[in-house]
Amino acid sequence: MLDTSLLETGRFFLLLSAELILLFIGISFLVGLLLEYVPLATIQRVMGQGKNWLAMNALGAGFGALTPFCSCSTIPILLGMLKGGVPFGAAMSFLVASPLLNPIIILMLLGLMGWQTTLMYVGMVFPAAILAGAAWERMGLAADIKDVGLKAIGQSGCHCAEVPLTRGPRFRKALRGALDIFRQVFPWLIAGAAIGALVHGVIPQTWIVHLAGEQNPLAIPVAAVIGIPMYIRASTILPISSVLLAQGMGLGVVMALVIGGAGASLPEVTLLSAIFKRRLIATFVVTVLLVAIVTGFVFSLV
Repeated sequence: MLDTSLLETGRFFLLLSAELILLFIGISFLVGLLLEYVPLATIQRVMGQGKNWLAMNALGAGFGALTPFCSCSTIPILLGMLKGGVPFGAAMSFLVASPLLNPIIILMLLGLMGWQTTLMYVGMVFPAAILAGAAWERMGLAADIKDVGLKAIGQSGCHCAEVPLTRGPRFRKALRGALDIFRQVFPWLIAGAAIGALVHGVIPQTWIVHLAGEQNPLAIPVAAVIGIPMYIRASTILPISSVLLAQGMGLGVVMALVIGGAGASLPEVTLLSAIFKRRLIATFVVTVLLVAIVTGFVFSLV
């Protein structure tokens, strides 16, 4: 039995690692290629310094809601946004919204829990993403980004080169940039995949129900914390949450579990550790947990 469990955990780790590696390199390449063709002025005009913070952060959160990627795939896009001159607050609103409001999450919530629950979920999380970006910017957390894949671009850099490049060099440059970023975050990616696979293969669902059931007055904050190591992908956490709901776990507890896990999953946090300093990492995790807890209590009261 133990050997079977270890084999399944190892198989899951290999599959998850392969998926994350392919996604990370692929998304990094596509973002790099986009930055080779789209002028910096265009990015800044859409999500630039000229708009007020509410409009900028709403655009960032809206962009996050339109990206059908898992939590780990948001990191290359985040790097590209910061590299492309998108304001810090708007980029952070994207970071919070992308794993919590992406089409996969929304469509699965709609199918498993109905339109009323889904609409209420969006109504809670979308404003929270906007306000989180604004709060982090006011706190001066933009200084807590490490110089990883965010090196300054010269006057004739890839965004707005004075001499047009041919297609070949642009593709090669984007691929080199993607591989360079990947080499820097590879240890964090593997660490996150290993921890996630281990938790996935070891923690039984019955233990989760017992610890975060209705009888526990701290069930919602406990569920928010448990969701972080429990989450792997939306395609796994939401069906599990539906089962837990059917087994007697309250809807507020389930929402806290989903938000805590999807918003601050171990693979995402470990990847962010490669580009964020500790203060920003801590703020990110605490913010997601607060959103999860507040949303959970609102759901439990309605």
